[in-house]
Amino acid sequence: MPMTHYMALLAANQPWNLILFMAIPVILAETVAITELYLLFTRKFGGGVHRLNRLASIAGGVYFSGIFVYLLLTAVVPLTQQGGWLGPADVIAVGFYLAGVIPLGGLALLDLGLIARQHDDEARLRLHATLVAVFLVVAHIAMIFGMLDPTLLMASGHDMAGMQH
Repeated sequence: MPMTHYMALLAANQPWNLILFMAIPVILAETVAITELYLLFTRKFGGGVHRLNRLASIAGGVYFSGIFVYLLLTAVVPLTQQGGWLGPADVIAVGFYLAGVIPLGGLALLDLGLIARQHDDEARLRLHATLVAVFLVVAHIAMIFGMLDPTLLMASGHDMAGMQH
């Protein structure tokens, strides 16, 4: 069965690609999600859990920004220029994976104090929790479509060659 570029990336160069492109970002994002729940329930913003939450948010945003730039330049641009996309599922998987940079980057910017400085603590907490939720949604969409046969969503007799820009 053919696989999407998303799954091919994770399967290649074992275990390093899996660690670099999946494990590290997911561990950082799950750390943020778990600590976020604790903070939402306890409202204890001065302790170690809050510091861990901020550290994981900043590290995740910065790290994933590097992944975004790397994959944009080494995969997305060449695949698009060469008409190498394998079908809509392939584009959706890679696109949603890379879209994770928006919420993760937002978390980093928020915790670095570069955005929403004028907001009160409650508003920043709501924004932080929303960005965590958005990341979880886009990451899961990427995983679901990434596990599909990339040709599954293609109309019969059509290929992605027309997607070149």
